[in-house]
Amino acid sequence: MRRTDEEVIPILRVADAAASAAWYGRLGFAMEWEHRFEPGSPAFVEVARGRARLFLSEHTGDARPDTLVYLRIREVDAVAAEFGMRPEDRPWAREVELSDPDGNRVRIGTPAE
Repeated sequence: MRRTDEEVIPILRVADAAASAAWYGRLGFAMEWEHRFEPGSPAFVEVARGRARLFLSEHTGDARPDTLVYLRIREVDAVAAEFGMRPEDRPWAREVELSDPDGNRVRIGTPAE
């Protein structure tokens, strides 16, 4: 039996997977693959940033809108600057919260030392 690493991959509901993948590209994610059952059917894509992965789904039953995902990274200031935001210092991390084009929230933090 082949052993695989275990992981959790959040699924986010999106209206336009290509546009959402481009938005997540600004966070350093790259599209890994796209699947459609047939041409013109809803898309299901994977985006990745290092070991962090998200599934973006145009399928209506896959996820609810307004999901919150927490992304822990080393350089929250660079991401915040990309979006014209200022991170806030919290006791546990320096954080910024963004909303993707579909209203899903991504809270991004660099852990406090």
